[in-house]
Amino acid sequence: MENVVIRPILQKDNEAVAEVIRQVLVDLGVPKVGTAYADKALDCMYENYNVPKATYFVAEVNGKILGCAGVAQLENYNGNVCELQKMYFLEEARGKGLGSKMMNACIAKAKYYRFNKCYLETMPYMKDAQKLYKKTGFEYINERMGDTGHYSCPVFMLLNL
Repeated sequence: MENVVIRPILQKDNEAVAEVIRQVLVDLGVPKVGTAYADKALDCMYENYNVPKATYFVAEVNGKILGCAGVAQLENYNGNVCELQKMYFLEEARGKGLGSKMMNACIAKAKYYRFNKCYLETMPYMKDAQKLYKKTGFEYINERMGDTGHYSCPVFMLLNL
């Protein structure tokens, strides 16, 4: 995609980001309970990532937010591991290389924060996302790490940074 800008979230982006995430989850048929859909944080993403060692990015084209993703310390885990969080793109943005650009921004930020590993959880049928994760170097692991509260996401992956 040309004219794409990947930048940290601003407070004024909160409503658009929440709409993008919820729309993508509905489009993909993701359960509304036990996934990001039910997260209270969705309506105040800027505030939730305005903490040390956390960044949330938006992908914007001509002023419209088409996708988003972030990294932050893995919750309820004792170790130097971050989590790739809430990476979603509207249908019009998929398959155009935007995911790779966003992934590069997130991994670069995780390395900047000096995390040792990056963890993620996803759904089994999100095959395109899993292809991107594997291409980036993520590997499947058998057990959940930490406690993200997303108990409906049964696929776990980990990247050594």
